[in-house]
Amino acid sequence: MKWNWELKDWPNFSYNNKELEELELEFIKNCGKLLGAMKHINKDDEEQLHIELISDEALKTSKIEGEVLDRDSIQSSIRKHFGLKTDNKRVSPAERGIAAMMVDVYQNFADPLTDLKLYNWHKMLMNGRMDVLDTGCYRTDPEPMQIISDPLFKLIIHYEAPPANKILSEMRSFIEWFANSNTKEKKLPNLIRASIAHWYFVSIHPFEDGNGRIARALSEYSLAQSLGHPTLIALSYTIENNRKEYYAQLAKHNTSNDITQWILYFSKVIIDAQKNTEKRLEFLISKTKMFDSLKGKLNPRQEKVLLRMFREGIDGFKGGLSANNYISITNTTTATASRDLRNLVEYKVLERKGKLKHTRYYLNRPIQAANATLPCLKNISAGV
Repeated sequence: MKWNWELKDWPNFSYNNKELEELELEFIKNCGKLLGAMKHINKDDEEQLHIELISDEALKTSKIEGEVLDRDSIQSSIRKHFGLKTDNKRVSPAERGIAAMMVDVYQNFADPLTDLKLYNWHKMLMNGRMDVLDTGCYRTDPEPMQIISDPLFKLIIHYEAPPANKILSEMRSFIEWFANSNTKEKKLPNLIRASIAHWYFVSIHPFEDGNGRIARALSEYSLAQSLGHPTLIALSYTIENNRKEYYAQLAKHNTSNDITQWILYFSKVIIDAQKNTEKRLEFLISKTKMFDSLKGKLNPRQEKVLLRMFREGIDGFKGGLSANNYISITNTTTATASRDLRNLVEYKVLERKGKLKHTRYYLNRPIQAANATLPCLKNISAGV
């Protein structure tokens, strides 16, 4: 069996463009919706949305590789990169590194892709790692770079990447392709370019570690370059929700250079990621409308807790809000907390679940949206 890079047509990938045209049109349409919807949130919420999306991408792209990081620490590091106020939270080297890389992808997408750019990303990712020999450079180990598993002691090789002595020439071709695919003469559709960028890079597997994270970052980098602005999509967030399918798709296509099915799969992931961002925008718009409708009704404690809950994003306050959480956030008494929470339920802002010590409170988002006469994103275009 030969791997894709050993075939005569490597790296001349083939695909059926007609199957992808409809997805490309949907992607462009969704971009217009998201740009238009951004006009309906205030500057603070827009800033928070950017931080949440970048931090979620940092968290999820790491989790896909089995690395669990702290969300608050990553957000603190991102805020510092943006020159915003932070809580001076202690941040580990790994969290600081992935945050720096994702911010660079977001802020400097217009930069040309170079070996040095990739080396810097790798240095950021490997920050604090002592087990990686080749840091900030392509791998040099002459031993085969293999993706393997060992079910019940039977070794299975899922993929073997090009040897180290071929990496420089392979990466020279990749970087040249990446640049040319965004030129006027050879410009590829957004989804096709982003999908191939991921596939091509991960097939070469140029680094000792971190290839998956950099490949996913390259997809977002590609989309931002093609569009001329950051995409603000939850790509790794979406992939991590169905990680098994992601790895299955990678395994399906590594012995052929006809990658139609890979591009179809990855394009749908990108569109699902756009839809996730759309939900986040609706959530933020509902927040603004909700606070407007409750003006003069909330006391400072209630407002502080609601803002804290909204900062958790669309996934909500983990495990729900308890009375003890409320007391801790507001530094108030049990009786006052109970009265405040009861009022928020009466206002139909919070939904109460459970009894006694198991009572938890959740944002009542459907009611918020209904009360707020939320503008439908389907009717929003970039020109509105």
